[in-house]
Amino acid sequence: MAVFTEVSESTAQALLQSLKLGDLVALQGIQGGIENTNYFLTSTQGEYVLTLFERLTHEQLPFYLYLMKHLAQGGIAVPDPVSDAQGDILLTVNDKPAAVVNRLRGKSELNPNTAHCAAVGEMLAKMHWVGRDFARQQPNLRGLAWWNETVPVVLPFMDAAQQALIQAELAYQNHMATSSAYAALPRGPVHADLFRDNVMFDGNAEHPELTGFFDFYFAGVDTWLFDVAVCLNDWCIDHASGQHDASKAQALLTAYQHIRPFSAAERHMLNPMLRAGALRFWTSRLWDFYLPREASMLQAHDPTHFERVLRARIAQPITL
Repeated sequence: MAVFTEVSESTAQALLQSLKLGDLVALQGIQGGIENTNYFLTSTQGEYVLTLFERLTHEQLPFYLYLMKHLAQGGIAVPDPVSDAQGDILLTVNDKPAAVVNRLRGKSELNPNTAHCAAVGEMLAKMHWVGRDFARQQPNLRGLAWWNETVPVVLPFMDAAQQALIQAELAYQNHMATSSAYAALPRGPVHADLFRDNVMFDGNAEHPELTGFFDFYFAGVDTWLFDVAVCLNDWCIDHASGQHDASKAQALLTAYQHIRPFSAAERHMLNPMLRAGALRFWTSRLWDFYLPREASMLQAHDPTHFERVLRARIAQPITL
């Protein structure tokens, strides 16, 4: 959510008027993230988020936007894209593909407790269930094929021990992807990036109200277990060490399975998918850290964090 493309107040005002969302009150660039340009738009009718897509194409974007629309119509708390006079939700701003969605209430919880984790698990399972009949298809663009392409690009920036680890893990994931257990995993649309900063809460720590998931622009069709693993690797760990937090994980997994119980294949494949999630974000953070794009307010994440998570998942496998 860095600012790569500057948007003027006059452009924002014209956009709001074209969408019949009132007049501009405030325009504020959003700091954090590294993929797209994001602004908070406050108008006389409400609060919205404007996203200009810096990497995704007009051909790729309908999957994400219509998935959000599908989930919102199915009762899942996600940003709902606003349509223009022609009914289109994929817009163009400053020659970039763009979208405007309603701004979710609340704030992100960066120090979650078990109640937060349980709420995420329940909502994630509901999201998977509602998304199962979404008709559009698009693979997870940051899945195994992308790891195979990107790991060789980042290898020169790593020391010998890191190179050995990432190459061994990539080989392991390629092997697991050919297994019968992997083939049996249930699939559907996944968020694939449901970190603490992509979820909003209201209420208090004892009784948190989950007000929405957002930032669906890494979504794709993949195994539901991969989505669960990405959540566990962020919500249910000690961030300093990458070590598993069993009480938080139990809260998330119990709440998830209350809605959608895991299959036998999913139970068998949990730790391989936890390792896959760690590899995915270690690879992408290496890429963003060492091969950054110029942007106002850009802050790349520390890649060694997910190296620690991966090492912890290998050394101490997590089972159901």
